[in-house]
Amino acid sequence: MQLNRSKQNGKKEKSSHNLGVLSEEEYTSLYHKLPAIVIISGLSGSGKTVALRALEDSGFFCVDNMPLTMIDSFISMLSRDGEIKKIGIGIDIREKGFLSEINDVLNSLKKKFHTDIIFLEAENDVLLRRYKETRRPHPLGANVEKAISIEKKRLSVLRENSDRIIDTSSFTPHQLRQFVSSLYQIQKTKNAMTIVLISFGFKYGSPQNVDLLFDVRFLPNPNFVPRLKPLTGTDKRVSKYIFRKSETKEFMKKIRDFMNFLIPLYIREGKSYLTIGIGCTGGNHRSPAIVEKLRNYLNKYPVDVKVVHRDMK
Repeated sequence: MQLNRSKQNGKKEKSSHNLGVLSEEEYTSLYHKLPAIVIISGLSGSGKTVALRALEDSGFFCVDNMPLTMIDSFISMLSRDGEIKKIGIGIDIREKGFLSEINDVLNSLKKKFHTDIIFLEAENDVLLRRYKETRRPHPLGANVEKAISIEKKRLSVLRENSDRIIDTSSFTPHQLRQFVSSLYQIQKTKNAMTIVLISFGFKYGSPQNVDLLFDVRFLPNPNFVPRLKPLTGTDKRVSKYIFRKSETKEFMKKIRDFMNFLIPLYIREGKSYLTIGIGCTGGNHRSPAIVEKLRNYLNKYPVDVKVVHRDMK
């Protein structure tokens, strides 16, 4: 199991619009009246443009590189008529006065609206490779390696205060777009939480942006059964093969017990979304089958469930 999440549920300062101090009924009522704001930021080359386009695909009204001093008034203006309920904003370190103003701006937004801050990052060698491939200059200077180091230091406070940190090192642009869309494309309902289930293959790298991670490589592998090898874990024949094994039945019993314990506590805490990764060797058979079975089980809870089969062919 892997826990990798920034502090999104800490204590919040009281205000008339502070979502963190409302009762469940007040929260649900206010949630549908206030626009949802998603701020996209992070390291240059980590995929901010791709993430913003994913929000746009999910029905957000998106603006990139808006001056920080205009964000509050811009969102207030859009929210007055009630027509626009989902707003995505990309912010960039190149913005003048970024470091001195960013915390005040974001704190103000969180007091007035339901606001998520997403911080994108990637490993240094991945960022260097991306800059080499695109031949684009880094906004902080020609020496890309040095510029990355400077940028990380400058953005460290913003990273600490983000609601979700996404490491895009192992993502293709398509996979990143799919993942970000999976977080926000579901229309918010009276359900208490959104759960994203990701199946993946360890041979292609673990997703770095999950709250819980389970390794199912101990389960019998259909890849070694000739008639099942060309199929995927969403096929009934593969699923039947996997779930007839005693170890699979025992695993599902334990994971259901774990979910029965955990999800009500997360809902009570006010957690708005939970990402669960299920990994096997190639991400084609066992992990998709487990994810599909878990999806069906989680429908008993007041949650929205979204599935991403990252590596399934």
